[in-house]
Amino acid sequence: QVQLAESGGGLVQAGDSLRLSCVASERGHYATGWFRQAPGKEREFVAAIAWSGGGTYYANSMEDRFTISRDNNKNTVYLQMNGVKSEDTAVYYCAAGFSVAGVESQYPYWGPGTQVIVSS
Repeated sequence: QVQLAESGGGLVQAGDSLRLSCVASERGHYATGWFRQAPGKEREFVAAIAWSGGGTYYANSMEDRFTISRDNNKNTVYLQMNGVKSEDTAVYYCAAGFSVAGVESQYPYWGPGTQVIVSS
């Protein structure tokens, strides 16, 4: 089964930009989603992208600052985060599945997550 590894998290200042990466262990026709879990909150959907890259889907209010993209030659999906805010502090997870969706149940494969901390 495919294994996923996120990277790019860290401590940043409010207003900064950050790019998260999700590398898959194999080349497969997976849709990929990004989710995040803030301290004390449930995990929530951020964005998803089809394997072809032609279809993207964002949670409400995410599209104005976040952009999801992929490079299938590198088996990598990116989440570009611009103008980060303190409320973006969370563990960010990528997940692979077979359809572009905003629900966790559609993604059988998950990475361990990368921590993003935004200081104000």
